[in-house]
Amino acid sequence: MNSHSIVSDRSQPLKLLAISGSLRQTSSNTALLKAAQQLVPEHITLKLYDGLGDLPHFNPDIEFDSLRAVAQLKANVEWADGLIVSTPEYAHGLPGSLKNVLDWLVGGHEFYQKPVAFFHLNAQRGQYARAQLREVVKTMSGEIIEEACLILPVSKALSIEEITNNKEYCGLIQNAIKTFELAIKKEKTSLA
Repeated sequence: MNSHSIVSDRSQPLKLLAISGSLRQTSSNTALLKAAQQLVPEHITLKLYDGLGDLPHFNPDIEFDSLRAVAQLKANVEWADGLIVSTPEYAHGLPGSLKNVLDWLVGGHEFYQKPVAFFHLNAQRGQYARAQLREVVKTMSGEIIEEACLILPVSKALSIEEITNNKEYCGLIQNAIKTFELAIKKEKTSLA
């Protein structure tokens, strides 16, 4: 277990799925999510979705249950108690690859009322993509947990190590994860 991990209630394990909107090998968004994987407490499983580039272009005429990549995406989303999404901005918008992921989830039960948190880098950049992501998730009936959304105060691309070696960043990530966990558990309790 990473020394930065936080201690929390272990009574109900939590499963989180992280989705990066970037296909770049050295993506800071992916690095942020991988850093979060290292910082979660032991009773939380944070899995990084790695099928972004394998999904075919969304086409509602396709019988999507027969497509392995789409079936895996839906199974991953259904498995998760909550989703953490981090995305870059391309030409003042969401990357097509991330929008494609969301399009494949439209209308399915897997995403409906799923708790979602956004983890981003740099408050000065990416505001158009963040606004579009927020609108799409709301339209799809995802439940955005505002208090768990995070923007790290950075001005350059960072590696996983640069994030996990920075106490301020670690604290911000851990607090966001803890807040997300508590919100999800509160929602589960209210539905019970």
